Amino acid sequence: MHKYLKNKVAIIVFTLPALVVFSIIVFYPIIQTFYKSMFDWNGLGKGTFIFLDNYVRLLGDRLFYTSLRNGLIFAAVLVILQIGIGTFLALAVSDVTLKGRSFLRVTYFIPVVLSITVVCQLWLSIYNEELGLINKLMEQLGLSYRQHWLSSEKGAIYAIAVVNAWQYMGYHFALIFAAVKSLPEQYFEAARIDGAGKIKAHLNITIPLLYETYKFCLILAITGGLNAFANMFIMTNGGPGDATYTLTFLMYRSAFRVNEFGYGCAAAAVLVIECLLATIIINKLFGREQITY
Repeated sequence: MHKYLKNKVAIIVFTLPALVVFSIIVFYPIIQTFYKSMFDWNGLGKGTFIFLDNYVRLLGDRLFYTSLRNGLIFAAVLVILQIGIGTFLALAVSDVTLKGRSFLRVTYFIPVVLSITVVCQLWLSIYNEELGLINKLMEQLGLSYRQHWLSSEKGAIYAIAVVNAWQYMGYHFALIFAAVKSLPEQYFEAARIDGAGKIKAHLNITIPLLYETYKFCLILAITGGLNAFANMFIMTNGGPGDATYTLTFLMYRSAFRVNEFGYGCAAAAVLVIECLLATIIINKLFGREQITY
């Protein structure tokens, strides 16, 4: 292996196609987005170069801060629900004494493979103010907790984030479960000999050893929350008012509804920077040497 790693020609030959494809599909569009963000452009004709005016306008736009806040809320809900509940389910299913483990593993992953349109329509029915499952359940329990789940300016973004968290929780469950099953069994045998119970063993052995997996899940959850678009597009169309706008929705609105492609590109550029910063911060926070066993 060391001999092949010294062969620079072979390295270039095998990596160049991937680098070219990556540059064409990912890197070049990002550069174009930053470039077009400096134009007053309707997407069709010739744009007018205005340098950083779109960014100045963006920083003075109330909708930008609403979108930024909603993206952070969305990301926080995904982190708590997807990683938190995903960890609980993974640890539960990893217990060999649990019956029906294979069935549960498949069941937890089913929402991931469903169409996002189907999922959103399902939850629109669940959130329905009159006939929705949640309100009807509260009514049957005798609780006066009837809510307008998607009509509330403060609560709609949380309701939509729960839908996304529910759909992709199984993905995080699968990642964490695979990581748990890869841990050496002797660690847990030693813990049992020392008198540690399952909860204590998981808190002191399992979870600390999963920090690389948690780093990856955290990046997925946070960037997924910041990039959220499809759920609010289908369920509320950004409403009520602009209560469920995110930067991605602001970009869509600017580019395709009011034909301000330059302004939309500026919002997209800020979103790229935001996701990069989030990734860098997470890598710094989890920046210790990888544990080998």
